[in-house]
Amino acid sequence: MASYDLSRRLVAEALGTAMLVATVVGSGIMATSLTADVGLALLGNTLATGAILVVLITVLGPISGAHFNPAVSLIFAMSGSLPKRDLGFYVLAQFAGGVAGTISAHLMFNLPLLQLSSKIRTGGAQWFSEGIATFGLVAVILAGIRFEQKAVPWLVGLYITAAYWFTASTSFANPAVAFARSLTDTFSGIRPVDLPGFWLAEIVGAVAALLLFNWLLQPAETSSTLSSEAKL
Repeated sequence: MASYDLSRRLVAEALGTAMLVATVVGSGIMATSLTADVGLALLGNTLATGAILVVLITVLGPISGAHFNPAVSLIFAMSGSLPKRDLGFYVLAQFAGGVAGTISAHLMFNLPLLQLSSKIRTGGAQWFSEGIATFGLVAVILAGIRFEQKAVPWLVGLYITAAYWFTASTSFANPAVAFARSLTDTFSGIRPVDLPGFWLAEIVGAVAALLLFNWLLQPAETSSTLSSEAKL
C-alpha cells in the first residue's frame, strides 16, 4: 500500500466499494426477478457478495488495502496501519463509491437512479446482529493478516457468506454499504431512518474486535519481554 499515492488508493477504495454495492444490490434485484422464494433469493445474493469480495480484495488489496468499509478503515487507523490523516479521505471515497454502486445497479436493471428504501431493519436483535457481524469481520481480518495474509480475501468472502445466514441482519457490517443500500427500495434495502442504529452497532463491534485481538494476537514471549523491560 505504501508504494501507491493517496489519489490511487482513494480511487481503488471508491471503485471497490462501488463494485461491492453494485453486486449486493444488483444480485438482489436479479434474484427477486427470478424467484418468489425469499430463501433462494437470499442464497443468490449471498453467493454473489461472497464471490465479489474475494475478487475485489485480491486485485485491489495491494493498492489501497481493500477496506471498502469505514469501520475497517477506522480500526486500521487506530492500530497505526493507516495514517490517521488519510482516514477521512478513505471514508469519503467509500461512501461515494457505495452511492455510485447503487446507481450502477439501478441503471443495469432500468430502475430510478436513487430511491429511498422502505425496508424495515430495526430493533435490538438487528443492532446486536450488526455488532456481532462487524466484530467477526474485523476479527477475521486481523487474525488473517497475522497468520495467513494471502488467504485474507478468501477468509473475508467466506465469513460474509456465512454471516449472511447466521445473523438476523444479514450482516451489512459496513457503514458505507448500509448507506448505499438505503438508496434502493429493492431486496437489499434498508430504511434511511434505521441507519444510525446499524452504524453505531458496526463501530462498536469493530472497536471491540480491535481491543480484544490486540491482546489475543500478542505472543506470550512478547508479553514476557515487555514485562521484563518494564522492571528494568
